[in-house]
Amino acid sequence: MTSSGRNWVNSPLPSREQAIALLKSNHCSPKVISHCKAVSKLAVETSKKLQKKGFSVNVELVEVGALLHDIGRSKTHTVNHAVAGAEIAQLAGLPEPVIRIIKRHVGGGITTNEAKELGWPEGNYVPVALEEKIVSYADKLIEITDELVPIEETITKFQERGLLASAERVRQIHDEITQMCGEKT
Repeated sequence: MTSSGRNWVNSPLPSREQAIALLKSNHCSPKVISHCKAVSKLAVETSKKLQKKGFSVNVELVEVGALLHDIGRSKTHTVNHAVAGAEIAQLAGLPEPVIRIIKRHVGGGITTNEAKELGWPEGNYVPVALEEKIVSYADKLIEITDELVPIEETITKFQERGLLASAERVRQIHDEITQMCGEKT
């Protein structure tokens, strides 16, 4: 349940305003909320480009998923915010597609073995659905300062931290999304 008592199971997606209210009711910082709004804006723009190219994308799901992707940062600022966020979303009764976006957005995805090493619950943490990939991609292009950064800068940061597999997954999502949009990689 949300703080307003609303349960989202078997109901439509929350609105943009309801998603932002959920971030606030879970005590996300203004900085995190601002970042989520910036990621959502870019993710929606990307979704609309893909729709114009003929791809089937649920723009409303992308918008809400992107707004809520970092809700777990209300509990932790480590990579574990994906798991914490998925737990918050489940407790709030959010639809499963939103929960999957939240749990699969970090590092271009976390493999089953990596999740095991992190002590995460067993499951798939790699983006599969196009909407999941779009949110993960947009998140890698927007710094916590809300500034758009070149994908190479994000990839280099992952590489410098020794996260080579994550860097490669980020590159793969970048290549996939930009090719689908008809842009050069």
